[in-house]
Amino acid sequence: MTDSETIARFIFLRSQGWSFNRIQVELGVSKPTLIKWSRQHQFEIGNLRATETEALAEVVFGQRHERWRVLAGQLKKIEAEIENRDLEEIPVSRLHGIAAALRAEINREMGRVHFTEATKTIPTEEFVYDRHEWEV
Repeated sequence: MTDSETIARFIFLRSQGWSFNRIQVELGVSKPTLIKWSRQHQFEIGNLRATETEALAEVVFGQRHERWRVLAGQLKKIEAEIENRDLEEIPVSRLHGIAAALRAEINREMGRVHFTEATKTIPTEEFVYDRHEWEV
C-alpha cells in the first residue's frame, strides 16, 4: 500500500471505531503516527462516521422526513383529542403528558443545527474546530 492508500484505510478504520492498537496491528504503522494522522484527518473521520451513522439510522428507522411526519401526525391527534375533552376529566393530564413527550421526541429528531469550521492552531499539524450553534 502507498502512503495515501494507508492513510485512506486508516481514516476508514478509525471511522468504524477501531482502536489505535488494532489499527497498528492491521496496518503496521506506529501508534504515534496513527495519533498524528488522527489529528490531521479528524474532520474526514468525523464526517465519514456521521455519514455512516445517518445511513444506518435510515435503514433501521426509516427516512427522517417520514419519522417527522408520523410524529407530527400523532401529536396532532393527541392535541385534537385534548381539545375535545372536558378539562375536568382526569385523562386530560395524561394526554398533556403524551403531547409533551411527542414534542420532546420531535425536538430530538430535528436535532440542533451545528456549524463547524477548521482553524489552525499551534502546532501547525494539529487542528481544532469551533462549534457554532444556531437555534432553529
